[in-house]
Amino acid sequence: MLDGFNAWARRSITLKLIVIGVLMLLLLIPTSLLDSLIYERQSLRDQAIAEVSQKWGGSQTIGGPVISVPFTSLVEGEGKEPVEVIRYAYFLPDELRIEGTVLPQQRQRGIYVIVLYSSSLSVSGRFDRFNTAELPVDSARFQWQNARLILGLSDMSGIQEAITLNWNERPYAFGPGTVNRDLLGTGASVALDLSRDLVDNRFDFTVELNGSSDLYFMPFGKETRVLLQSSWPDPSFDGTFLPDERTVTGDGFTAEWRVLQLNRDYPQQGIGNFIGQRSDYSAPPDYGYRSVNSDPAARLNSRAFGVRLLLPIDEYKKTERSTKYAMIFILLTFLAYFFIEVLNQRRLHPIQYLLIGASIILFYILLLSISEHLSFDWAYLIGCLTILTLITGYSWFILKNGKLTALVAGLLAVLYGFFYSILQLQDYALLMGSIGLLLILATIMYLTRNIDWYELSRPNED
Repeated sequence: MLDGFNAWARRSITLKLIVIGVLMLLLLIPTSLLDSLIYERQSLRDQAIAEVSQKWGGSQTIGGPVISVPFTSLVEGEGKEPVEVIRYAYFLPDELRIEGTVLPQQRQRGIYVIVLYSSSLSVSGRFDRFNTAELPVDSARFQWQNARLILGLSDMSGIQEAITLNWNERPYAFGPGTVNRDLLGTGASVALDLSRDLVDNRFDFTVELNGSSDLYFMPFGKETRVLLQSSWPDPSFDGTFLPDERTVTGDGFTAEWRVLQLNRDYPQQGIGNFIGQRSDYSAPPDYGYRSVNSDPAARLNSRAFGVRLLLPIDEYKKTERSTKYAMIFILLTFLAYFFIEVLNQRRLHPIQYLLIGASIILFYILLLSISEHLSFDWAYLIGCLTILTLITGYSWFILKNGKLTALVAGLLAVLYGFFYSILQLQDYALLMGSIGLLLILATIMYLTRNIDWYELSRPNED
């Protein structure tokens, strides 16, 4: 009786399909671990980028310059007696123009490549007048003699040279710090006496700044113009606003932005948080830049725009995309061997199916490891040829048939070529993938159109 059951189990098509389904479920475990492996390698790369960027300069966001003017204000204290505190009003420039060059370079940290840059930015503009009438503050309370011009910089370690401000053709030296963090968290500032300069103030200065990968700007002017030039051939224009004009060639790019005050959601003047001797005073109303439940830095950064220097190939993203087709690849390969069993009476053991599935998964590990040292295309070719040779040689020994082995090799080569072409087509990947799968399904249906599955199963199950 046991021998009869073993014979039935070897010949049953239904049982074989169930076993193949169970094997595919088991192979889902190592397939899902591929994503964890890719994420781990990405994390190591990001750590290398962070370490180099910390010493060179991180992603840079430039805001300003902005005029900060202190004024006195009365608020209710604990005993309901008025307490005088200092608050700050902020005025944005009427015109802001930034012109600069970005000189990229690549640094190696282990096997990882980090994109860095050195930039020289010329900043100029003017403050026509300070519209205090728009603020709910008595003009007599402003301390114009204690005003400051603030420049926001996200990573101060990237500054390479002293910054000298030319204010109405008078030189001033920037110092570190923004005095308070109402509007800009980190940056540099310079003290100005504006008691006599309330109309038509012009400024210009140059910033020599190092950074990594990203360079962004905040549209603080009534009209903000930014003009950048670089020799990097693979820019990604990022942020809220795209450049009005841009030219990208193999020798670099040129981009120009023009942003109006109407394109953003904050005014030209406003009031930040107040600074008092106690921290439990009720918060003042929002007259411009900060509300009780909002972060001003996040609000201002949400309108930033700029450029990101991309590496031409991100092997991890392409490998991650390729792993999404792993189970389809395994399914089609298993179906090929299953039909070889059915149509040519070749019996394969579940262990043999499992080894073939493991070989297919090994391809993605080879792809990931080789692409860290060579280009993705070469890694795909080497991994493909390696696994194709492995499975073809194994098929020769288990099928004992040259034609069937050649059929398996041809099928695998077509599948590897098909999925590679999908990876190259970002915009049409879904369309080409769905059409390809439709053709594969139609081919299977055509080749099995004359098979009587009940007739195949009946003698096996008797």
